[in-house]
Amino acid sequence: MKQVERQTFLIQRLLDEQPRYKGMQIPQDTAEQKRLLRSLMNVRMPKSIGEDFLTVQDEYLQEETAAKGVTDIADLSPISDGIYLWQGDITTLRCDAIVNAANSGMTGCYAPCHGCIDNAIHTYAGVQLRLECARQMKLQGHEEETGRAKITPAYNLPCKFVLHTVGPIVETRVIPDDERLLASCYRSCLELAEQNGVKSIAFCCISTGEFHFPNDLAAEIAVDTVKKYRGNMEVIFNVFKDVDYEIYRNLLG
Repeated sequence: MKQVERQTFLIQRLLDEQPRYKGMQIPQDTAEQKRLLRSLMNVRMPKSIGEDFLTVQDEYLQEETAAKGVTDIADLSPISDGIYLWQGDITTLRCDAIVNAANSGMTGCYAPCHGCIDNAIHTYAGVQLRLECARQMKLQGHEEETGRAKITPAYNLPCKFVLHTVGPIVETRVIPDDERLLASCYRSCLELAEQNGVKSIAFCCISTGEFHFPNDLAAEIAVDTVKKYRGNMEVIFNVFKDVDYEIYRNLLG
């Protein structure tokens, strides 16, 4: 099956799941198809689906990631002992674990094609990730506390694990509790990673962006906490924006 055939197969199966989508036509344009597929995956509630869907989905997502290009930690140069700075798409990074900036529901972003990292990670990991997150949350019985972390397989991502952590949301100005909770996010991820034999971990810029934590202060807390608690683990500070790259380069350089 070619990639475009996989794409239309997956779209049709997701459309067939919901009576409200009955009669909806699949667009002819490949880019529009890709956007529709991502949207359908984003809004889909965590529920089981057939192995035939998963097989095609896995082949599709792995080829999509390969086309974007995978970066291996072995090909990166540390900026200091055991610490790396890398600007790029975290869903294309091959290391033991990547960190997802999650919300308290912990089952991903449900906004179609939203630009947050939570949306991207769930999209390219596949529907299995939402199912596993939902399973863990059902067992827990309540929303995830800010500053804590959970670990899941990475499914179709190049890494082995995803660590999901809920950062603090800054309402008007940063208060000491916000700083404490952000540091707890990094510490919780490192502790959980160590318990699961993780040797290399990539952190995104937790709580910046949608959660409004100032980028420079968030980076200072991240670097300080990682240096205190990383042990022998290799740590990648993954940034997407130029402004964050400059902040981290100045802190680490």
